[in-house]
Amino acid sequence: MTASTGSADAPHAPAFLALGDSYTIGEGVDPSGRWPVQLAGALRDEGFDLGEPHVIATTGWTTDELDAGIDAAHAQAPLGTDHALVSLLIGVNNQYRGRPLDEFRVQFAALLARAIGFAGSDPRRVLVLAIPDWGVTPFAIAQSRDAGLVATQIDAFNATCREESLRAGAHWIDIAPASREHGGEVRMLADDGLHPSAAMYALWSALALPAARTALAHGTLAR
Repeated sequence: MTASTGSADAPHAPAFLALGDSYTIGEGVDPSGRWPVQLAGALRDEGFDLGEPHVIATTGWTTDELDAGIDAAHAQAPLGTDHALVSLLIGVNNQYRGRPLDEFRVQFAALLARAIGFAGSDPRRVLVLAIPDWGVTPFAIAQSRDAGLVATQIDAFNATCREESLRAGAHWIDIAPASREHGGEVRMLADDGLHPSAAMYALWSALALPAARTALAHGTLAR
């Protein structure tokens, strides 16, 4: 599910680690429009200064590819194990490529465990965002994709993410309804007609903000 590739960004501060794929790297938008960057800005306005997020994400990554990407980033510079906030949003490319759900559960659970480790082994400092439903986008329509089938599959993957997140004690943030409600609107899309625009990411950031607030109440940046 690629339009082009992103990369792992060098961090300006280690407080916020954002893990994922095109939805975290912000394919097709200015870096300032990425949802983790918008969330960090909203938290800064409330007195929680996380600096700029350290983003490890590339367009097209599946769960196993993110795992390898984390290894590569860590080999270049140790990531540390005491981030105030860690986010995880992954799985759309597993669904897009037709990868098995059972395989996804195992790999997602392992990634979530790594995310928790990066957050000082405190799951309360981890945000897990749902996979958005790309089946409503102009890209999917142009490809004659079955929107109902995509929605059913995305729901199954998200149910797995939710179950594993709640079992581990991490925050679950369901942005899928917002993606379905607004994912067909031109202003909510990047130029490729598939990936979200900064306006859509603003919705996701707003949905994540309350959980991020709660997460930081347990971290070193608590006021």
